[in-house]
Amino acid sequence: MNWFFLQVTNPATTATADTLQKTATAGAPQGEHVMNVMDMLGNGGPIMIPLGLLFVLAVFFFFERLIAIRKASKIDPNFMYIIRDNIFSGNVSAARSLAKNTPNPVARIIDKGLQRIGKPIEAIEKSMENVGKLEVYKMERNLSVLSLVYGIAPMFGFLGTIFGMLQLFYNINASGEFTPAQIAGGIYTKMITSASGLIIGLLAYVAYNFLNAQIDKTVNRMEAASAEFIDILQEPTR
Repeated sequence: MNWFFLQVTNPATTATADTLQKTATAGAPQGEHVMNVMDMLGNGGPIMIPLGLLFVLAVFFFFERLIAIRKASKIDPNFMYIIRDNIFSGNVSAARSLAKNTPNPVARIIDKGLQRIGKPIEAIEKSMENVGKLEVYKMERNLSVLSLVYGIAPMFGFLGTIFGMLQLFYNINASGEFTPAQIAGGIYTKMITSASGLIIGLLAYVAYNFLNAQIDKTVNRMEAASAEFIDILQEPTR
C-alpha cells in the first residue's frame, strides 16, 4: 500500500516541479542583461571624474546654502511688535538690544534703522536699504557655483561623447574590422557621459532656482519689516 501511494504521489510531485520550473523559465526572458549603474558609469571613461567632482560640488553648496538661507529666514513673529512697543514707550535702547541679539537679516536691518533714529526718514531708509543689499549678497554667496555646474556639466558630457566617438571611429578605421554589435556597444558607452552631464546639470539647475525662490521669500520679509519700521517711526507724528 505504501509503495502504491509513493508511485501515485511521485508523478504528481514531479509534474508540479516541472511546471514550476517551466513557469520560472518562461518568466525570465533568455539573454536579458541586468543593468548595473556603477558598471555603466565606470564605462564612461576619464571624463566621468570631472563630472563626479561637479556633482559633489553641486550637492555640497546646495545644502550649505539651504542651511544658511533657512537660518536667515527664521524670525520671531512677535519681533516687530516688541520693537514697536519699545519705540512707543521711548525705550530705544531695549529695542536695539533686542535687534542686536537676534541673528537674522531682518533684525540687522532694523538695528541699522534704530541707530539712525532722529535723522530724516530718507536717510534712515537709505541706511536700511544698504544693509539689506549686504544681507542679500550674503544669502546669494556661492550660488554662482550651482549656476556654473548647470552650465558646464552638459558641456563636459558632450565633450566626453565626442572624444569617445572619435576614438571609436579611429579604431574602426585603423583595424578595418567592425560589427554592428561593436559599434552599438561603443556608442552606448560613450553616450553615458552625455546622459550624466545632462542629469547633473538638470539637478543643479533645479537646486539653483529652488534656493533663489527661498531667498526671494526672505527678501520679501526684509522689505515688509523695513516698511513696517518706517511706519512705526512716522506714526507718532500723525
